[in-house]
Amino acid sequence: MALHFLMDGPEDARVTVLLAHGAGAPMDSVAMSASAGALAAAGLRIARFEFAYMAARRQSGVRKPPPRAETLEGEYRAAIEALGTAGPLVIGGKSMGGRVASLIADDLQAEGRIAGLLCLGYPFHPIGKPGQLRTARLAGMRTPALIAQGTRDLFGTREEVATYALSPRIEILWLEDGDHDLRPRKAVSGFSAADHLKTLAATVSAWAARLAT
Repeated sequence: MALHFLMDGPEDARVTVLLAHGAGAPMDSVAMSASAGALAAAGLRIARFEFAYMAARRQSGVRKPPPRAETLEGEYRAAIEALGTAGPLVIGGKSMGGRVASLIADDLQAEGRIAGLLCLGYPFHPIGKPGQLRTARLAGMRTPALIAQGTRDLFGTREEVATYALSPRIEILWLEDGDHDLRPRKAVSGFSAADHLKTLAATVSAWAARLAT
């Protein structure tokens, strides 16, 4: 099955960001499209792709459980090869997509293949299972990383994440009252989804610019 990319943003952007989708929603989901659009409007070149199981689901309409994140490392590496960008590259994704990228980031960064890691809603633990942490790679992360996380994300709230041992190379952008898709309840927080997308885009753009210097 040929790999297909969704591209947003200027072709001559200084930094390209490669994003994979989450476990249950495709690369053109509402949340991913909104984030990609906001990042592209901030001057970044955004490439989205799907793992084979999601692409097959799109064709067949049959919804099967996603494979374990560790089994998708090879597919992510293949997507990097297929994209073939020459300038600084940031890898990452939404939820599981960002987690898969985090598993290969240090090796690729050591090889000079990538400049950083961007996670949009990192799944620090399964919902309702705060003891099953997925932070082993994050504790010793050497790659510059930025995690955008809603403060009420059920995969890792601000209070929970504050207790984790994370690498100093990781920066976290906390979006007030945001859920796993970074969406706030305006009546509760005073922020709209558009407000958080604007903050996300400005923060990622500035962070990526530092990586490219």
